[in-house]
Amino acid sequence: MSNIAKLEFVALEVSGKNYLPWMIDVKMHLESMGISNAINEFNYFLAQDKEKAQVFLRKHIEEMLRFEYLDVTDPSILWNHLKERFDHQKEVILPNANDEWRTLRFQEFKKVNEYNSTLFRICSQLKYYGQEVTDEDMLEKTYSTFHETNITLMQQYRMQKFTRYSELDACLLVVKQNNELLMKNHESHPTGSVALPKANATDTDGHQNNTRG
Repeated sequence: MSNIAKLEFVALEVSGKNYLPWMIDVKMHLESMGISNAINEFNYFLAQDKEKAQVFLRKHIEEMLRFEYLDVTDPSILWNHLKERFDHQKEVILPNANDEWRTLRFQEFKKVNEYNSTLFRICSQLKYYGQEVTDEDMLEKTYSTFHETNITLMQQYRMQKFTRYSELDACLLVVKQNNELLMKNHESHPTGSVALPKANATDTDGHQNNTRG
């Protein structure tokens, strides 16, 4: 359990179903460590850098894979073995990603961040396998899948003529924060929870006393 807790990201599963995000994560982390070329063939790296890359790779694959490739000590060879074994999933991942893109609906998510997470995951899969997804595509996907009760809001966003999805995302997050603040204010002071002012009652009593006098 302690070893799992130290992982920078989810380890490659023996089924290989998470190979694409795993591969991207490995490249990014090795790049940040300055040893990304250690997984490329015919790169002459210092022995300690190759060892560091090998340890990182083995740490981020499931135990069964570690045993299977126990005798592989070169990170570039291990990397290529895993690529040959799992990179063919294009035939599976690409159709699924296309189907997810087709059925993706902004209105079906309760939180903007949850929608963004799904949107970016699908887009990264499509881009990796050669299908371009532009900011315009992401903007249109979001606009066209607003809930029908928010058509006016969607039209207001369209009128802003955003050219980057990040611009729309920033607006959506601000609206979300404002809505949450309004809900918190409402919950702390629900409608009808504040007592009516007693000024009317006092004036009435005073008027009655004056009348009696």
